[in-house]
Amino acid sequence: MSYNSAEINEFSDIWVFCEQREGKLMNTDFELISEGRKLADERGSKLVGILLGGEGIENTAKELGGYGADKVIVCADKNLAVYTTDAYSKVLCDVVMEKKPEVLLIGASNIGRDLGPTVSARVKTGLTADCTSLEIGDFPLVAAPGKESEQKHNQLLMTRPAFGGNTIATIACPDNRPQMATVRPGVMQKIAPISGA
Repeated sequence: MSYNSAEINEFSDIWVFCEQREGKLMNTDFELISEGRKLADERGSKLVGILLGGEGIENTAKELGGYGADKVIVCADKNLAVYTTDAYSKVLCDVVMEKKPEVLLIGASNIGRDLGPTVSARVKTGLTADCTSLEIGDFPLVAAPGKESEQKHNQLLMTRPAFGGNTIATIACPDNRPQMATVRPGVMQKIAPISGA
């Protein structure tokens, strides 16, 4: 679904879907929270983790603040204790449509590779899969002469390998929200936990 500029301005914050298994956060969560912190600082946005899980998952969420999350949205329900496509995508889509994040990052694990496309299709936005680099910038990167007013600023630029890894592609999603990406595990730098957070 394409939005006009006023509608796009309703979307804010950088979100990271934080995957857990049996109540334990995955290493990719900390990598994405660390990367999300950089993007949020550059955009002047808040960084929000979203964590789905069974009852008692709230205690697990506290660890995310130490890596830079400003806030963690916790959706706890016995039906979310074990990942299923239908339950997780329904809850995540409902929260996304209500809260309107500008960016949603998901780790490219088996779960993320299932959840990401399902959510993007349901909320009618694009998804760049298996990203290896994320940055905030202008789209198009270079404005055509006389078309400078059409260049969109502060876009999420998502880079991924293309054509069997022989080249890279940088993709933007300037007219849809949220801007979504799945990110390969191990490619983002995890920061050291912030003491006292």
